[in-house]
Amino acid sequence: MSHSGAVHRGSARTVVTRTSSGLVSGERTGGLCVFRGVPYAAPPVGPLRYRSPRPAPEWRGVREATAFGPVSLQSWLPGSAEDSLYANVWTPGVKGSRPVLVYIHGGGWFLGAGSEPDYDGARPAAHGDMVVITFNYRLGALGWGLHEHLLDEETDGYSNWGLQDQAALVRWVRENAAAFGGDPDNITVAGTSAGGSSAWQLGLMPELREDIRRIVPFSVKHVWRPASSASPAESRETYELLARSLGTTVRGLREVPAALLKDAWEKIFSGAPSTREVAAWREYQGPVVDGRWMRGHDHELPTPDLPTMAVYARTEGTFFTTGPGYPYQGPLPADEAQLRTAVREVLHKGAARVTDQQVKAAISAYRSAAEADGLPRDPVGLWSAIWGDSLFRYQITRLAERHARERPDVPGYLMEFAHPVAPPLTGTPHEATSKFLFGSYANEVNAPHYGAGPQERLVSDTLIELVASFARGEAPNSPHAPAWPEFSPDRRSTMILGGKCVAEIAERTALRQLAHWDTAGWVPVPRP
Repeated sequence: MSHSGAVHRGSARTVVTRTSSGLVSGERTGGLCVFRGVPYAAPPVGPLRYRSPRPAPEWRGVREATAFGPVSLQSWLPGSAEDSLYANVWTPGVKGSRPVLVYIHGGGWFLGAGSEPDYDGARPAAHGDMVVITFNYRLGALGWGLHEHLLDEETDGYSNWGLQDQAALVRWVRENAAAFGGDPDNITVAGTSAGGSSAWQLGLMPELREDIRRIVPFSVKHVWRPASSASPAESRETYELLARSLGTTVRGLREVPAALLKDAWEKIFSGAPSTREVAAWREYQGPVVDGRWMRGHDHELPTPDLPTMAVYARTEGTFFTTGPGYPYQGPLPADEAQLRTAVREVLHKGAARVTDQQVKAAISAYRSAAEADGLPRDPVGLWSAIWGDSLFRYQITRLAERHARERPDVPGYLMEFAHPVAPPLTGTPHEATSKFLFGSYANEVNAPHYGAGPQERLVSDTLIELVASFARGEAPNSPHAPAWPEFSPDRRSTMILGGKCVAEIAERTALRQLAHWDTAGWVPVPRP
């Protein structure tokens, strides 16, 4: 059982509290208590690879929690390891009963970590008077998919281990929130991109219905097949292909050195989606419908029966094409022929077969809409818009509309984040929101792209205030923003945040563009 309150020992800069597994020692810094690298589950290594997360082992004495744990196994961040199931906590104090904000990092289900500088929880914890928690979960070959030969005999689970980790983290937070000055009955789950998708999926789990009070999904990569999911049969085939490539059986994957396993998985999904042996999981290798942890794809199921603040970036696609994140590696399209090739590549991220007519129709629809709305019509502008809308903004907005229709008794809010990046970059890219939620827009890596002046500070403060008030159970509010009504597609009710006016209630931009996907037969349309 967890106990709130500090155990006063050590230096004045040390704070000790008792978790369900034992005492942990964090540090007092900048008016906050910070705990890094706190185990929330047992290391999923050796016989626990491909098994459901187990409770963290208890320890005697005081465990130091001042350094981040290893990031989950991947090829992008250094120091990655299988032993990575650790949480990080920022809190104004270990006494009290503050709202708890759990944040799930993104990264396409195969990279990223809760310890990245972008997700430093100090600013939202202090300014929002919240307990802010980040963490790691299993990624890539170790985290996602399904195969019965990987059965966990204790839990009967054999799928979506990363999603199981996330659920275990929520249960750990419920059990330990009071130890960090948080209210165990007031947990809000947020996340960006794949992390936003995870927040959505956790909100749909019946077993977490009493643990999660509301969700804040940012720039969600909603899960659908084949873009970011696979059928159970396709997942089985993929794990069998993985095993054969390593000279073992699917059961034998528990014995393969982790680095070899990771490399073999990444080789399967390297290159353009249209050239791979595996037809599914074309863009990202996310969760698979297994009937237990994930009961269906987002467009097939009702929206979560939870208050929801959904947020998207105005130009999601510029992150992938010209933005400060992971720029497109090839030449930018400069003429009509290159634009057709680039758009075809985007459409291949969501379909095994792409026709000339689909490419032509998307370009024509976006060009006509851009002319009508005064938006960029150059090849790069059209390509970026098609990328961001088709894979992100379309389902975000359509599911918000469906939530408003189907769940009028469950508050739902919609935000278009519109703070622009600095020239020569353009627009408001995917993942821009995290820089302002965490106040990391001003660090040395981000400041040249996002700015670090008083306007950026005001936008960041406003976003934190809106999220913090929502986490307290209020309608989201800020002294710097107008009253925010629940979203309805029938009236101006979207919060536009960023830019010179900071915040206003208005209509969503570029709705003509989104209408193309209603009849394109490419991205699934959320069911009525």
